[in-house]
Formats: sequence, structure tokens, C-alpha cells
Amino acid sequence: MFLPKYPDNPTPPPAHTHTAPIDPAPARRSLPSVSIDQKTVAALVVGGVVLTALLAAVAVTAISVAVAAAVLRSLLRDHNRR
Repeated sequence: MFLPKYPDNPTPPPAHTHTAPIDPAPARRSLPSVSIDQKTVAALVVGGVVLTALLAAVAVTAISVAVAAAVLRSLLRDHNRR
């Protein structure tokens, strides 16, 4: 009842065959070369270190705020029970 119904014959091969283009493709323009020197590498490394340090600082701050909130919640719950 819920079985898929497959066609009796496989699909016929396509009638159109691919032919090569008559006109050749236009030549691609090459991009200008980029020179990477030591100053560029140093700037990228320093930038990566700074961004990583900022991300770590945000993560540590978020964890400390979460712990402080949990402690304050626990203290307030105990205070309200008394």
C-alpha cells in the first residue's frame, strides 16, 4: 500500500549530445601578485594574539558572572526561607 511505485522502463538517454563550443573561452585576467613580508606576518600574528586574549577575557568574565549569580541566588534563596 505504501510502497513506492517505480517506472517499468528506465529513463531513456538524453537526445541532445554535448558539443564543443565554437568560440574559445576568453582568456582570464591574472590577479596582481601580493607580496607578504615579515611585517605583514608579524602584524597578523599580533592581531591574532590580541583577538584571542580578548575572547578569553570575555569568556572568563562570563563564567565569573555566572558563578556569582549562582552564589547570590543560593544566598537569597536561603535568606528567604528563614
